[in-house]
Amino acid sequence: MKCLARLLPMCAVLGISACTSAPFVSAPPAAQPVPPPQEYGLEPGDVVRISVWREEALDQGVLVRPDGGISFPLVGEIEAEGKTVAQISDEITQRLAKYIPDPVVTVSLQQSEGNKIYVTGRVNNPGVFLVNGPVDIMQALSMAGGLNPFADKNGIKVLRRQGDAQTVIPFDYRQVRKGEALQQNIILQAGDTIVVP
Repeated sequence: MKCLARLLPMCAVLGISACTSAPFVSAPPAAQPVPPPQEYGLEPGDVVRISVWREEALDQGVLVRPDGGISFPLVGEIEAEGKTVAQISDEITQRLAKYIPDPVVTVSLQQSEGNKIYVTGRVNNPGVFLVNGPVDIMQALSMAGGLNPFADKNGIKVLRRQGDAQTVIPFDYRQVRKGEALQQNIILQAGDTIVVP
């Protein structure tokens, strides 16, 4: 009761009514953890740092060439495009094992200049956008400043090149904005172009 007597004046100062009768409110349930984004696959223009423990000569930055390959001493050519840094590290480790006993290889992404998407047409800020993580169509349109008043909201398309072939992926902005047909709002891949007619 002494503790309650001390609390009542405090409630009055704070302007809280019925301080003693208000039920305790439990904290909301913890939010579900967000799943980690898909691991990034290297693209031409990216720069990785490759180092081998105790081998100073084998510590250098390497550019992923336009053909998707990289070169590294004692290892030779590696097809890097689309592979994660962990996959590149494993491949280099296997090849170096012929020359260095139990090599410890570290590969880290230094620059992701190759992870670009393009937004063109009737948006407020068309252009090339460098992205450092997963980006869907709605997010990319937001990065481009949104649609202008003359945009054809249900005629948007994503152009995706795979080798020599190019596919067209339709996107209906009006549906997705309403929370419908959300499967259209795909995660973009490096090199994708959004066309807003």
